[in-house]
Amino acid sequence: MSKRPKALTGQSFPLGATVQEAGVNFCLYTKNASAVELLLFDRDDHRYPSHTFWLDPAQNKTFHYWHIFITNIGPGQLYGWRVYGPYAANKGYTFDGNKVLIDPYARAVAMDNYDRQAAIAPGDNSAKSIKSVVVQDGGYDWEGDKPLNHPFSRSIIYEMHVGGFTKHSSSGLPEELRGTYRGVIEKIPYLKKLGITAVELLPVQQFDPNDVPNDLTNYWGYSPIALFAPHHAYSSVADPLGAINEFRDMVKALHRAGIEVILDVVFNHTGEGDQAGPTLSFRGIENRAYYMLNKENRHYAYQNFTGTGNTLNANHSVVRRLIRDCLRYWVSEMHIDGFRFDLASVLSRDESGRPIQNPPVLWEIESDPVLAPTKIIAEAWDVHQYQVGAFVGDKWAEWNGKYRDDARRFIKGDHGMAATISNRITASPDLFRKLLRDPNRSINFITCHDGFTLNDVVSYNQKHNYANGEGNRDGHNTNFSWNCGVEGPTDDPRVEKLREKQIRNFLTLLMLSQGTPMLLMGDEVRRTQQGNNNAYCQDNEISWFNWSLTEENKGLLRFVQMLTAFNLSMEFFQEEWYWNAPSHLGGSACIFHGIELNKPDFGYNSHTLAFTLKNRHYDKRLHVMLNMYWEPLDFEMPSGAKWKWKRIINTAAASPEDFFEIKDAPVIRKKKIKLEGRSVMVALGGK
Repeated sequence: MSKRPKALTGQSFPLGATVQEAGVNFCLYTKNASAVELLLFDRDDHRYPSHTFWLDPAQNKTFHYWHIFITNIGPGQLYGWRVYGPYAANKGYTFDGNKVLIDPYARAVAMDNYDRQAAIAPGDNSAKSIKSVVVQDGGYDWEGDKPLNHPFSRSIIYEMHVGGFTKHSSSGLPEELRGTYRGVIEKIPYLKKLGITAVELLPVQQFDPNDVPNDLTNYWGYSPIALFAPHHAYSSVADPLGAINEFRDMVKALHRAGIEVILDVVFNHTGEGDQAGPTLSFRGIENRAYYMLNKENRHYAYQNFTGTGNTLNANHSVVRRLIRDCLRYWVSEMHIDGFRFDLASVLSRDESGRPIQNPPVLWEIESDPVLAPTKIIAEAWDVHQYQVGAFVGDKWAEWNGKYRDDARRFIKGDHGMAATISNRITASPDLFRKLLRDPNRSINFITCHDGFTLNDVVSYNQKHNYANGEGNRDGHNTNFSWNCGVEGPTDDPRVEKLREKQIRNFLTLLMLSQGTPMLLMGDEVRRTQQGNNNAYCQDNEISWFNWSLTEENKGLLRFVQMLTAFNLSMEFFQEEWYWNAPSHLGGSACIFHGIELNKPDFGYNSHTLAFTLKNRHYDKRLHVMLNMYWEPLDFEMPSGAKWKWKRIINTAAASPEDFFEIKDAPVIRKKKIKLEGRSVMVALGGK
C-alpha cells in the first residue's frame, strides 16, 4: 500500500508544481486572498478530491506567495486550487472558493469531465473542473536536438493548424493519428518537399474548445487557459504526460527535417472572457493583477483591447514574470524556435491600458538571454491601435498587414497601387523607415488563418460566414478580394483559368519580394473555406486540409515547390540590407521600370510595374514584369552584350511551362516581350 500524502511547509519558489525527491512543492501567487486550499485527485477517478490541504497563512505564506510541500506524490498527480477571498466585482475582487482553479504554471491539464457552464454557474464545480497535472521537467531524450537558428533571410514560414492539417479522412492516416502531433510527423515529407523552412502553429497552448457561441467548437485556439501546457486534444494518447512527449516528438522530427517550429502564443487575453465568463484560473486567483480593469469612478469593468472580453495585464510585474517564464519553458523544455505574438500591441499597454513608449514586458522578451536564439514576431496591432512599422525593439519581426492589403489591391487591378506596391516589394521601407533594420523582419503574407484562403480571395467578393451562426455579421467586411466574375465555385473554364493565373500572380509576387514570406496551409493546393473568412469555430471540413487537392492541383503544387526553391537559391532574397540601401553596405540595386525601361509609371491609372535586381557581386540578374492590366502589353527587356536572359516564370502559361528549371528555360531574344493581361513574367539574366 502506498504511503499517504503528508503536508509540509514548502517554499515560495519556483511557482507552480515542482517535483523533488520526497514529493512535490506547490506555490501560488495571490495577493488579496484570505485562504487557499490545495486539492489532490486520484488518477483513476478525479471527479472529487481524494485529499484537501488547507494552507496556514502563518506557515504556508511568504509575502503574496502561498506554498506547501506534499510528500509521497510525484509526476502525474492531478491537483487544483481553491482560493477564498472577497467577491466585489465593482472593486475588482472575484474570488469564489467554490471553483477548482487551474494552476497558472501547470505543465499539463486533464479535461475528461470539464463543463464550462459549471465554471460559470454558482456552486461547486469540482466534479466538472479542469485539473492541473504535476510534470517533472527534464528527462526526455532529445537525442542531441538543438535549435536550427535559420536566419529570417533564409526562412519561408508555413502557417498551419495542428489539428486541421491531418484531420480530414483524405489524409490517409489511421483515425487515431488524424489531427494529432503524430499526424504532423507523418506528413513531414510533404512539408519538406514543399520547401518551407518553418511551421508557425496556430495556438497549441491549452485552450478551451467550448469558448465559442452557438454550440460550435473553438477551432483556432485563441482562448488559452493553461499557457505552459500543450493542447491535449492534439495528442493521440489519453495520458496528459504522454501528450507532452508526443509534442516533443513532433518538434524533434521537424528539426531533423530542417524545419523550425514557431508557436502562435496568446498573452493578450484568456478563455475566461468578460464578467459573464467562467472562473477557471486567473479570475479566481487574483483578478486585479492578471487583467486590465477600468478603474475610473471606482468601476472595475474588464478593459477589452482584444475583442474577446478581457485583456491580460501584461505589464504587471507578476504577469510579466509569468509570460517570461512561459516562453523560457517552451524554449528550454520543448525546444521551440520562435514565437508569433497574437495582438502584440496589447503588450505595449500599461496597467491602465494606455500605450507606453518602452513597455517592460516587450523589452524583457527582447533582452532575455534564454530567448536570444529565438525568432520573435509581432502581430503589431490590437482593437484600437495599429503599430506595423512602429513596434519597439531591435529584434522583433512584424506581420506586415499592409503587404497583404496592398498586394491584393494591386493584383486585382485597383487604381493607384503601382507606387505603393513598389514599396511592398522592397520590404516596405516607407513603413519601417530604418535602412539599417533587417528587411527580412517584414513578414510578408497574402493570406493567414484570419480571413479568406488564397483560393477564396480569387473566388469571392463577399464573405459567407453563415455557418458561424452570427448572421454573417462576424469577420472582416473589407477583404480586397475579387471573384473573377462568378461568386464561388464555377465550371466556367475561363473563370477557372483566370483564378489559377491570379493565384500564381499572388504567389510569385510574394516569393519575389524582399522580406520573409509566409504561406497559409493549403494555399499551395487551393484549399477553400467556401467563402468563410472567420472560420474560428469551424472544426470540420470547412477548415481542414483536404489531401485530395494535392492531386487535383498538382500543377499548382509543383509551381509553389519551385517558387520556394527559387527564393532560397537566389542571393537577392538572402540579403540582410534593404535593396537600394547605400552601396557601401553591399545591398542590391532594385531598378523600377514601366513597360519601358527606366520609366516606371506610378500614375493613378497605372496597372504595370517591372523591376530589375542587380548586384556587382553576383553573376546573375533578375528581371520581373507585372502586368495587372486586363489586356496584353509589350514590355521592354534589358539589353546588353554580357547578359543572356532566360524566361523562368510565366503565370499565363499552363503547367509545366509556367515555371522552368534554369537549365531548361527558353532564351529571350526579343527586345520586347508580350505579357498577357493579368500576368507576371520573370527572367533570369546570366553572363
